[in-house]
Amino acid sequence: MSAIPAARATESARTAWRADPYTDALRAGRGPLFLRRGDGWLLPLEVERWCAAPDTADRTVLERCQGSVLDIGCGPGRLVTALTAFGRPPLGIDVHPEAVERTLRAGGRALCRSVFEPLPGEGRWDTVLLIDGNIGIGGDPAALLTRVAELACEDGVTIVETALPDVDERVRVRVDDGRGPRGDAFSWARVGTRALCFHAEAAGWTATGRWEAEGRRFVELRRAVPGAD
Repeated sequence: MSAIPAARATESARTAWRADPYTDALRAGRGPLFLRRGDGWLLPLEVERWCAAPDTADRTVLERCQGSVLDIGCGPGRLVTALTAFGRPPLGIDVHPEAVERTLRAGGRALCRSVFEPLPGEGRWDTVLLIDGNIGIGGDPAALLTRVAELACEDGVTIVETALPDVDERVRVRVDDGRGPRGDAFSWARVGTRALCFHAEAAGWTATGRWEAEGRRFVELRRAVPGAD
């Protein structure tokens, strides 16, 4: 993703996610909250789970984290605070100020920043997380994973949560609380495991692990080694 489209995507997402329904949901710790496509289809957002302690599926992710951890789109920070409690050095980033504030109040480290903006420790993160559908950020999974490759260290790992259906879609969505969409439309993507592996390969990653827990699916990615069989 070039600098200009990335900047536009960053500002669009920042405006959209700061719409009142998302702020209100984070403050209340519950929904309903959705992403609404132009055709009216709604993607439910699991605000209650995001604001709760890590569940069994989350713990399968936490157990695979190594070294320094960057959580992209950390939301209210359940994974960041859990890693902090484990003695790991995590950092969360999110474009929404309320999400960052919740993370900080819970004792985690977080910055109000887009993944496409300059970030601390570029090229030195051991583990990068794209959980809760955050592979959809920017609406271009290959471009996002290319950016993640700039953030991770040479032998770093990226853990991605994928959609349950075998989808590979790019959409324009708006935040919706069930009473109609609010805020600006922004680009989003949904990818299943098969599509994720395809986009990861294009961005220089290799899938080294796949698993399912509590009805959620995850893929572990590592940097591809040139010339490897």
